[in-house]
Amino acid sequence: MPRIKIALPTNFLFSTVIPIRITDMNFGGHVGNDALLGIIHEARTQYLQHYGYGELDLEGLGVIMSDVGIEFKRELFYGDALEVWVVATEFSKVAFEIYYRLESTTGGKKTVVATAKTGMVCYDYSHKRIAAVPPTVIAKLSGKA
Repeated sequence: MPRIKIALPTNFLFSTVIPIRITDMNFGGHVGNDALLGIIHEARTQYLQHYGYGELDLEGLGVIMSDVGIEFKRELFYGDALEVWVVATEFSKVAFEIYYRLESTTGGKKTVVATAKTGMVCYDYSHKRIAAVPPTVIAKLSGKA
């Protein structure tokens, strides 16, 4: 089976710093894959909040993660701090992609430790159906508002 390769966009519009907690560690002594998914979720939440949104309030709609891909590149350890860069792209009628570039700094040198992509689908929870991505959401998240 071929390995996942994530082609990142060139322009990221938002970044946040997320420290590695002791609870992120696994039995191997490094950050577990499940914890990294949680870190990506936190970064996405902060990204949406930066634009005045939440996963249950995107101009009156919610979003559902339809898929996720993570490309692990380096280990992370307790005490590391990640700078997570986030951008939304590839908008369609009802969905869009969010890309993540996770970097750590050691000895003054930044290193990409993981890349990720989540597919997000707009969802109208009140009517229990998929809904169109609002144009204002596209404008804000793509940096055109």
